[in-house]
Amino acid sequence: MASTSKLLLGSSLFPHPTPSSLSITTGSIARRALWHKKRKLQSLEHNWNHSYKFIHGGSTPHKPKTRNFLMKATSEPFDTQTIWKSTKDILHTVQKFTISYYLITVIMCISSTSVLAVENLSDISPKFFIGLFKFIIPIIFMHWYTVGINQLVDVEIDKGFGLGWITKSKPLLWCLVMYFVAMTGYSINLPLLRWKKFTIPTLLSTVPPMLIANNIAPFLHMKIYVLEKTTIFPRSIVFTIVVMSFYYLVIMLFKDIPDIEGDTAAGLQNLSIRLGPKRVFWLCVLLLEMGYGIAIIMGATSSFLWSKIVTVIAHGIMALIFWYRANSVDLKSKDASQSFYMFIFKLLCVENILILLVR
Repeated sequence: MASTSKLLLGSSLFPHPTPSSLSITTGSIARRALWHKKRKLQSLEHNWNHSYKFIHGGSTPHKPKTRNFLMKATSEPFDTQTIWKSTKDILHTVQKFTISYYLITVIMCISSTSVLAVENLSDISPKFFIGLFKFIIPIIFMHWYTVGINQLVDVEIDKGFGLGWITKSKPLLWCLVMYFVAMTGYSINLPLLRWKKFTIPTLLSTVPPMLIANNIAPFLHMKIYVLEKTTIFPRSIVFTIVVMSFYYLVIMLFKDIPDIEGDTAAGLQNLSIRLGPKRVFWLCVLLLEMGYGIAIIMGATSSFLWSKIVTVIAHGIMALIFWYRANSVDLKSKDASQSFYMFIFKLLCVENILILLVR
């Protein structure tokens, strides 16, 4: 048995390497390893160029002179970019459905107006923030309902009313009922409804509900239900109601200008279609400038010097910026009109900060 093992070890199956054969074998292995490495690099470069063409279009970029592109090609494959692009598309769809910019503005309005109900620093407590949270959540569900009403989404309205009933807050509950009735009548296509077809019903079914849901109801909710205090309308809430009325009126009038083609195809008879986008545009500009003028007058009559200075100067600057921006808008461009519409929302966000300084 031992002799057999020796025979096998000494046979051609397991040859003992000699110095010459070792050098030949090592050289062959090295050349083959170098060849495989070169092929791998060429394959990686080909895949990277192919991915670049597919994603960006056009010709292949110049070959990088360093090895960094190889590391990037292996660490960020095309599949990862495809997944990321799909994720962004989904998020973009959700953003379009929820109208995130409007929802953010609503939350800012509710939060700012709720602060106006505070009389002392001691009122800013966990109870205050819990009460604010209880108001915002049902409003968010109501917002989703109004956005998805054309798709007959009724789950969110059930959640909104349920949360409103659980809180036992009458201002919140009545706000939800009123908002539901107004927005349903505004959107649903039934006899005597779908008020969005005409200008006056549109304004009556949207501006007062927005004012109540965003400003009046949260103030009463915090004052009566959360802080349990006597309802007294301070000067700041009166200022808020007056000035915000102009903002909401302008928003509801202006929103039809960028989408005038779609509204015409849908058979709507709003003001932009009847009078033309140019006239409605300048009507909106004059209305908001009028709102700024009233804000300046109300600010100038304040008995607090610091509040008077801030309110007057801030609204004067906003009026000038708004007028300058309005004169640079190309109404023939849908993108320009939409951009100016979003600019109004930015001014509304600034206004929500300024109302906290009104005394």
